[in-house]
Amino acid sequence: MALVVTAGFAPLDEQDHARSFYGQHIDWRPCLSPEELAAAQPAEGDPDWRARLECGTVTVPVDHGDPGGRTIETAVVRHPAQGPAEQHRGSLVFNFGGPGRAGVAQFESGPLPVSRRIRDSFDLVSFDPRGVGESAGFTCPEWDAMERPLEEVAGVEPDRVGPDQLRDLERTARRFTWSCADEVGAEFLANMGTVNVVRDLDLVRDALGDERLTYVGFSYGTYVGALYAEMFAENTRALVLDGALQNQRGLIADGVEQSQGAQRAWEAFVSYCLEKAPECPFTGAEEAPAEAEALLAGIDADPIVVRDTRIDRHEMLALLRDSLYTERQWESDARLLARIVGGDTRDPFVQAYLGSFVAGQRDDRGATESAFTAVQCADHARPGDVRAYQEGAQRAARVSPFFGGDGIWSFLPCASWPDTELAPGGLSAPMAPPLLVVGTRADPATPYAWSEELADQLATATLLTYEGGGHTAYAGGRACVDGVVDAYLLDGVVPATGASCPGEL
Repeated sequence: MALVVTAGFAPLDEQDHARSFYGQHIDWRPCLSPEELAAAQPAEGDPDWRARLECGTVTVPVDHGDPGGRTIETAVVRHPAQGPAEQHRGSLVFNFGGPGRAGVAQFESGPLPVSRRIRDSFDLVSFDPRGVGESAGFTCPEWDAMERPLEEVAGVEPDRVGPDQLRDLERTARRFTWSCADEVGAEFLANMGTVNVVRDLDLVRDALGDERLTYVGFSYGTYVGALYAEMFAENTRALVLDGALQNQRGLIADGVEQSQGAQRAWEAFVSYCLEKAPECPFTGAEEAPAEAEALLAGIDADPIVVRDTRIDRHEMLALLRDSLYTERQWESDARLLARIVGGDTRDPFVQAYLGSFVAGQRDDRGATESAFTAVQCADHARPGDVRAYQEGAQRAARVSPFFGGDGIWSFLPCASWPDTELAPGGLSAPMAPPLLVVGTRADPATPYAWSEELADQLATATLLTYEGGGHTAYAGGRACVDGVVDAYLLDGVVPATGASCPGEL
């Protein structure tokens, strides 16, 4: 199978790249106007959170190898430290993952669930990575072009997808790619990769006035952090990498492993359902696969109608996969499935739960989908032949019988993506200070094995294991995890080798 040719990673002299962009000062201003604050609902737990938020920008070059070329403004948000001045320790920068998650919008949505000591000690900071949100965010006009052909192959065994469907998938994937290039230009797409997000992050660190970076990265944010430790070790203070993303084996191989992680998370949910949930549709671990398939087949034959929207097998699988991200939703998931099996789809709980899912699906996903695809394609070695994606979907279906291989098809726009500076793999960051990797045993999005692998890879990293489920563990109300991470961020204390925190369900 032919691989798309990329430009390869050409390390710049990281001390000299875009030198003229260092030494900036952020012009902080209130994020929300008095009118916007008056219209906003008070933030739960901290009514004054939004009033304290400050926003600004840092100018970065689109191409760090051509600092005299086009520039963009990177949007930055800050919640000032709340403790006395002698307690302040600089900035704590968050990346919430994705790729495609906007840090500014995350802060504006409400308080970060971090401890009082963290809020007192650090300016809490985030930013919109390039191409996201207020940092030259964009939406590919054909961002949803893949939805129809993907729905047509959803649930179909990948080896039974015929030549006509393959051509349709490939044609619509190219439409998506070409529309992105028409919207923002091939040069911008070529520079969307994480290697340039990391270079932007160092400019943000400098503009914040911090000699060294203190950082929490969730999911995709772990790759940003690990690459920062590799490229800017001397500028690193403390990095928490929670829910490690792997980027070593190519686009499809990583996608297959992600599918396997989702299957393991589903099996952990089934075990919880059988052992602890007040309501559960399954009669036993061995029976659960057939019972789950019967449930999905029933929904496909007779879709559930919620808010004039039909929920069939495809939507139910999407809901279940998404809900595995939040461990505390598992009891509600079990109740939902039990009542559907019981035949009462008009039950108020069922309608309310599915209604919230439908409302979320109606949100504008175009910008997020566009940025996600742009970074995925920019960062990975990727095949140019549609048959490689079909084979990948087959492998994913084998390791994830419940969710199948449909997710691999969604990577097809990468087959025709413009050449990019491929992000480096094999990171070891030997000169970095002690780093902390956090892995969740039943993570549905970033398999626990990836956190183990990253902790082994990074020369100075220690792994903390959360023995539960959900996607990422810090700042989720888990006292053990939060205590270990806070001690590291505040005082540089790393846990002992093999440290773990018990699951809380």
